Amino acid sequence: MSRRVLLHVGTPKTGTSYLQDVLFRNRAQLLKHGISYPADRFDAQFLAALDLMRLRWGGLEQDAVGAWDLLAQRIRDHDGTSIISHEILATASRTQVARALESLGHQPGGDTSDGGTEVHLILSVRDLVRQIPAEWQENVKHRAAFRYARFLELIRDPERSHRVGAWFWGVQEIPDILARWGADIPPERIHLVTVPPADGPKDELWRRFSLAFGLDDLDLDLGTERSNPSLGVPESALIRRINRAAARDLSPAHYRPLVRELLAHRTFSKRTGSPRLGLPPDLYPWVRELTGSWIAELTEKKYDVIGDLEDLRGAPRPTGPFVDPDRPPPRQVNNAAIDAIKALLLEAAHRQAENERLRLELEDARREIIRARTPRLMRSMEWTVRRLESNDTGRKALGVYRMARGRNSRSA
Repeated sequence: MSRRVLLHVGTPKTGTSYLQDVLFRNRAQLLKHGISYPADRFDAQFLAALDLMRLRWGGLEQDAVGAWDLLAQRIRDHDGTSIISHEILATASRTQVARALESLGHQPGGDTSDGGTEVHLILSVRDLVRQIPAEWQENVKHRAAFRYARFLELIRDPERSHRVGAWFWGVQEIPDILARWGADIPPERIHLVTVPPADGPKDELWRRFSLAFGLDDLDLDLGTERSNPSLGVPESALIRRINRAAARDLSPAHYRPLVRELLAHRTFSKRTGSPRLGLPPDLYPWVRELTGSWIAELTEKKYDVIGDLEDLRGAPRPTGPFVDPDRPPPRQVNNAAIDAIKALLLEAAHRQAENERLRLELEDARREIIRARTPRLMRSMEWTVRRLESNDTGRKALGVYRMARGRNSRSA
């Protein structure tokens, strides 16, 4: 077999969490078909991406040291197809891209005649009408406290001088991502997976992913425990207020499980009746013009498109009234806050019960250790005393013994 790598580099908010969970949980099944998804833990490839790009990420970068080289080595050792997938790779610089491709065995121009690796670049893409509000929400779920209006201002700055705007376009500007990652890859090995419209068939995105990765004929478990759900307007606004009030006092080790996982993903994502976050109506013409230029450029490049480039245009106009997350309905925010308090109280009660269970287990273990160190005669005496104390006759005999022992002690 020849060595082939399917390198999926983003973009964020295009079903990547679902895809990666399916790949991770089906590793053994994939390997039976010669496909390797090298990951010993669910976030292994995320750590490799952090390592490749030397990104700081709430302390996780310390766990990432050496992760990319390890991933690349495992891919070079596999005779067959390997899959890499993480959306933050979209923002890699040209230097980082060159290092990544070289470490995977890619030869200049994609030549495989002398044993080079056949690298295929996969980019999943979604319309900016949905991506722009989704990216602000992701910022909020990662401790950001700036308003939605400020975010929109930063991404429209042509200089992209602020880190927020620079990051947004680094992971969302499709032609630029393809120029960085695909400069030395033949266009027929570059695959664009478009996210279908919101009203499309529920399984259409997976069908497109499976075609891009060559998984359409495999019997895989498509259930998932991981996703990156969107939040409504009041829930997003409440998380932002929490960040403004408390994020500085919470370390990343506490913020992730309590705010992002417990509140955002496990609690607020279930409040599906809230108004959805959308693009302000006055930005639709700007998005439409920008997207049109992208589609024209991508069409000219003749990449392999799985789906339809027209999907990138998104909705031509708002489908409902715009609800500003900077001025959310107070009652809806209050209701979300009550759900948040309830979730935190239940979590505190659960942790308290778990701590009590662990305390009792430790106490039992301590008693067992003491028991193991107690001489056999002492254990025999303890057993005898417990037997005597279990009935009236025994208790009377113990009383006589203890009185006599007391007299003897005083006379001594």
